[in-house]
Amino acid sequence: MGLYALVVSYPLFLMVITAFKTTREIFFAPFALPSRWSLANFAVVWQRAEFPVYMKNSLLVTGTSVTLIACIASLAAYALARYRFRGNAALYVYFLVGLMVPIRLGVLPLFLLMRDLGLLDTHCSLVLTYVASGMPMSVFILTGFFRALPQELEFAARIDGCTEFQVFYRVMLRLVRPALATVVLINFVPLWNDFFFPLIFLRSDSLKTIPLGMTVFFGQYETDWGVVFAGMLLASVPLLVLYLLMSQQFIKGLTAGAVKG
Repeated sequence: MGLYALVVSYPLFLMVITAFKTTREIFFAPFALPSRWSLANFAVVWQRAEFPVYMKNSLLVTGTSVTLIACIASLAAYALARYRFRGNAALYVYFLVGLMVPIRLGVLPLFLLMRDLGLLDTHCSLVLTYVASGMPMSVFILTGFFRALPQELEFAARIDGCTEFQVFYRVMLRLVRPALATVVLINFVPLWNDFFFPLIFLRSDSLKTIPLGMTVFFGQYETDWGVVFAGMLLASVPLLVLYLLMSQQFIKGLTAGAVKG
């Protein structure tokens, strides 16, 4: 376990020390500590690349998308897991099919759809695409958790006077918090790092997210790698904070059902 932790954390350690180096130091001593711990690279990232704007756009797009995925997927999964109605199984299979079809295969129809809706060069195009792509896996995870909850909890809540929505919100949803944390993390990370769809849908500099905005540091003939790594380190801070806040629930979600007794 200790060796595995070392292997996983070493690339992160390299990214941190590289962010404080000059490009010359990176090429001559890539694994050594910086000769001087300077914040010059971070200052360049923050001032030259409009990093605060990119950070705000990434937080807005990713936060909105993940919130919508968690809300819609939890409602859909609860209905699929706890209610019996015609088409229940077919609807569940419909969501599962989404796991097998990469959304990038439909990039041309998506582009034409966003163009016809007048949503090109807006954050709305990204949010709609991300919510649609995150639904299959989220519904799959949450449906399994909702099905594992005992029906006696629902009966007790109804006897106490809860409405159908109160049973869902006050009782069942709180019991699947580990699954919700898992859904938030597995969606937040790829959406935060996505470069493909912002490149397709966005044109204005003021709307770019961090992965797309970071391209300003890559020159045609020369790249300042110290600045690039400083930008990567700043971009990874929200991911680390989110993981630290939700790690306990995330681990519970991954290990749920692993031990029975």
